[in-house]
Amino acid sequence: MPITTSAKKALRGSKRKRSFNLRKKDALSRNVKQIKKLIADKKVKEAMALMPQVQKIIDKSMKTGLLKANTASRKKSRIVAMIKKAQ
Repeated sequence: MPITTSAKKALRGSKRKRSFNLRKKDALSRNVKQIKKLIADKKVKEAMALMPQVQKIIDKSMKTGLLKANTASRKKSRIVAMIKKAQ
């Protein structure tokens, strides 16, 4: 446990950031799984409709530092490639 006041404050901040990061990460993985499920079910139009939402989540995650730039680009690229392959 932190002893100094600044360490206690830092702990509070890191707990708060952790909850935000987990929420974003869960939303990202949930949406990616949903797209993969739609592709597996041959519902390409629904997957394409969901793609802008996933790209928005990935871009915001990159902007806040949850994902690195190359990781975000790779994720978006692979999802688009899966959709194109399913068509």
